[in-house]
Amino acid sequence: MRFDLVDLNLFVAIAEARSITAGAERAALALASASTRVKRMEETLGVALLRRQRRGIELTAAGESLLAHARIVLADVEALQGELAAFARGARATVHMLANTAGLSEHLPRVLASFLVAHPDISVAVDERDSPQIGQAIASGAADLGLAVGQAVAGHLARFAFCDDDLVLVTAPGDALARRRQVAFAEVLERDFAGLPEGSVLQDHIAGHAARLGRKLRLRARMKTFDAVCQMVEAGVGVAVMPEVAARRAAKTLKIARVRLRDGWAKRRLVVCARDFGALPRPAQLLVQHLRAHAAQFTALRS
Repeated sequence: MRFDLVDLNLFVAIAEARSITAGAERAALALASASTRVKRMEETLGVALLRRQRRGIELTAAGESLLAHARIVLADVEALQGELAAFARGARATVHMLANTAGLSEHLPRVLASFLVAHPDISVAVDERDSPQIGQAIASGAADLGLAVGQAVAGHLARFAFCDDDLVLVTAPGDALARRRQVAFAEVLERDFAGLPEGSVLQDHIAGHAARLGRKLRLRARMKTFDAVCQMVEAGVGVAVMPEVAARRAAKTLKIARVRLRDGWAKRRLVVCARDFGALPRPAQLLVQHLRAHAAQFTALRS
């Protein structure tokens, strides 16, 4: 089947004008040339596309089908031309990525910064979602890449381990819990908590585990950042559950203690996931290579 864009554009023009003559004029072709092109398309397909009538033409069922597909092809070509023209004007390619709260705030910023410095013609847009939503969005093609808890990502998605992201309990150093090596989440549900704002993906996740135990978190303070939450803990407002990497960083400047949570859901590993790494656009593949390199560094530090 050998159609070119001139053929498709001509056919759409004829179909919309309901006339070969008028269609030829719209497509800036001579009538004889337009008639020859339509006849060649019909011969190639082995089916009639038009019914010639005294007052114009009507499309056959095959013609209606060709019209629908031709419009899609021409629209895609127009979009392609517009996108390439944007690149010619200096526009940047954008990689769309989804990440959970800890990935977005703790693990990605430095890694993405080095990638963006190395690739000034690429931009990265990252949105926050919880891990099950990330897996669903990647599977549906709503984003290029995801950074999510591995256990929550569907098995059919491509993935590689990126880093550990365990959740820990954070307390004031003088708290009796600070002397414990580990504690079960159920043991601390009588305590006051400091946490992230309402609607925070991670905070909703923690509240969900409390609800499964038949309890509701007593949140006395909701702060925008992990550092601010740790300041509340240091002041004795309450305890908090957060990623260990955030608590470890805050402990360099604040007087807080970290206690491991015994619960299985608190032991997490983040994975980078995609529908198919090999099928990603080139800019996204470059980001995958960069993330793999950092994942390899993480593995080397653990070994």
